[in-house]
Amino acid sequence: MSTAEYDSVLCVKNEVFVYRIPPRTSNRGYRAADWKLDQPDWTGRLRVVARGKTLSIKLEDKNSGELFAECPVETYPSIAVEAVMDSSRYFVLMIKDDQGRSAFIGIGFQDRADSFDLNVSLQDHFKWLKQEAEAEKSAATLDSGPKLDLGFKEGQTITLNIGSKRDGAAKARPRAKAGGAIGLLPPPPGGVKLPPPGGVSVQAPPQAAQPVAQPASQPGNQSGTQNLDLVLDIGGAPALAPSQPAQPTKKATPDLWGDFTSADFGQSQNSNSSNEGGGGPWVQF
Repeated sequence: MSTAEYDSVLCVKNEVFVYRIPPRTSNRGYRAADWKLDQPDWTGRLRVVARGKTLSIKLEDKNSGELFAECPVETYPSIAVEAVMDSSRYFVLMIKDDQGRSAFIGIGFQDRADSFDLNVSLQDHFKWLKQEAEAEKSAATLDSGPKLDLGFKEGQTITLNIGSKRDGAAKARPRAKAGGAIGLLPPPPGGVKLPPPGGVSVQAPPQAAQPVAQPASQPGNQSGTQNLDLVLDIGGAPALAPSQPAQPTKKATPDLWGDFTSADFGQSQNSNSSNEGGGGPWVQF
């Protein structure tokens, strides 16, 4: 089935007025004022139908769709559809029947936009026909002209110059930007040292523990030894140098204030007072 067998509806107007018009008295054209505009002879629906390259205006009944009259249009503007001289809402159509008889009737619309749509649909159809004819003519001109032969002749060769891999690698190598080198990273924060390339980690040598000065013990100062033991019990034993042997630490007293209330503390206080001439830090009340 070809596309020419399908009907394409270009325009539909649900209300159109049909008038019987008097014969034309001059070559000047038709005038709608000569018609009985307030008494239309028929009212129905108008459809513009295209079938392939042919176009026709059909006047049909609103309810049943029965065909009232048909106006075939071969060209536009033409005698088939002619606008009146005194109005843009009225036209004169040349209708034909199956026996080939023709007659002229007048049609009109209540709204001016309806007549504008009818005029545009007719113009668009024949503009499309003109473009189709020009396209067919251009295609025929191209087919009739000499064809370009792009095939290889016998013994004809071509040479393709494709770059080597070395050239491609040189092009792919990135260029160093001005003012800096590629691949350099800023130093890590916090003084962290990264391992050297090669996977070998370098550790910093351990720092030797600083020897802690030991107070010289006096054989006659028993109070100084007890005070040192008290400090060791409260703060813990100081770290010893690796070269000195660990000194035994005196067992902590269950009560830290026991040394101040013992008899030895009083004797050491008295001995210190006597040795220093009564000028020691402890004062008896």
